[in-house]
Amino acid sequence: MDSATDYKKAVEKTTKSGRIFYVCRDLERATAGLDFLSKKYRIITNHSPLAKDLQKIHPQIKIITDKKILGTLELLQHPQTKKIITKKDFIVVFKNTPQIEKWCQEKKWKLLNPNAGLAAKIEEKISQVEFLGSLKKYLPNTKIVLGKDLKWKGKKFILQYNRAHTGSGTFLISSAKQLDEIKKLFPNREIRVSDYITGSFFTNNNCVWGNKVLIGNVNFQITGLSPFTDNPFATIGNDWSYPHTTLNKDQLKQYRKLALLVGKKMLKSGWRGLYGIDTVLEKKTGKLYLIEINARQPASTTFESQLQRFIGLSEGLTTFEAHLGALLKLKNKNYPLIKINSGAQIIQRITKEIKKIKTPTNNRDFRFIKYLNTEPGADLLRIQSLKGIMKNPRSLNKFGKQILKYVQ
Repeated sequence: MDSATDYKKAVEKTTKSGRIFYVCRDLERATAGLDFLSKKYRIITNHSPLAKDLQKIHPQIKIITDKKILGTLELLQHPQTKKIITKKDFIVVFKNTPQIEKWCQEKKWKLLNPNAGLAAKIEEKISQVEFLGSLKKYLPNTKIVLGKDLKWKGKKFILQYNRAHTGSGTFLISSAKQLDEIKKLFPNREIRVSDYITGSFFTNNNCVWGNKVLIGNVNFQITGLSPFTDNPFATIGNDWSYPHTTLNKDQLKQYRKLALLVGKKMLKSGWRGLYGIDTVLEKKTGKLYLIEINARQPASTTFESQLQRFIGLSEGLTTFEAHLGALLKLKNKNYPLIKINSGAQIIQRITKEIKKIKTPTNNRDFRFIKYLNTEPGADLLRIQSLKGIMKNPRSLNKFGKQILKYVQ
């Protein structure tokens, strides 16, 4: 029996008379389970063009229509949701919080996500340094200081607030004036400061499952590329082709070692399910530095899982399937993750210049997912392809440049 079939039977046996409900603000986070686990898998999400279209094919998508876009907790607390979910069912969310945990406990619902406090300890910028312990040596030179104690020494450095998302709390400090403004704003706040490393960013999705750590496919993290974002540190996409033309065997080995060491540390702390690591490859030395841990399902999981099923180079499970298997505490039978070396996605964010986009029609080369967000920096359009789109860290290749006609 192949891994996928065996896994599917294990999911059905474990959930028995219950169902798995993925409750999420953005439907795209949850779509990777629709086809493979259709009998047991449900989604509760907001109304959107994507949700409306997919519901025609997948009636197990439950759409909550409201005057505004609801967050995960609001969706869980909605009267319609309370009529749908039973005590026999299982709940998965994109990112757990203490409020979500409390609500599920009150309703006696089975929330599968790891403890929110543990996730925060691993992911937040200040506590993450302490969590890493001996693994801190893989970070760029890093220290935690109070805002008032920050000093300009004539050298650029990275400043991070404790809580941030996709680069929104990360700043490159390049002048004394810029630093003085921050010191005035937050004199008594702890801030993480790190050496500025010039280089390319690489990330991947891994899974702690039982007593094992599964290492996923490395991708190039598209960061700060214009016209897709105004924020030079905003993560706006992934390219699974680019690492295979850029990283040598030793660097790939070094990357996997880092991912495994972090995963083992998380396993010992009680973590289960997906996590991601972000790294930077120093241009001058070719050395890889660990810069972040994402203690949750990384946003790229869905598309990676779809690529794995569609153009996978080997047999096994997708990263999303591994995530659910770990959360359900299924027995890990050495299921491998499917390997890929192609595919890319990029997100057009709401910027000063681009606030609205006409809904493009899907063509042979690209798939488009439109969002209804209105806030600056929020996702506006997701563009996906089976091919790589990056020529180098700062520019699209010939194929990728076709995307520009849809965003300008």
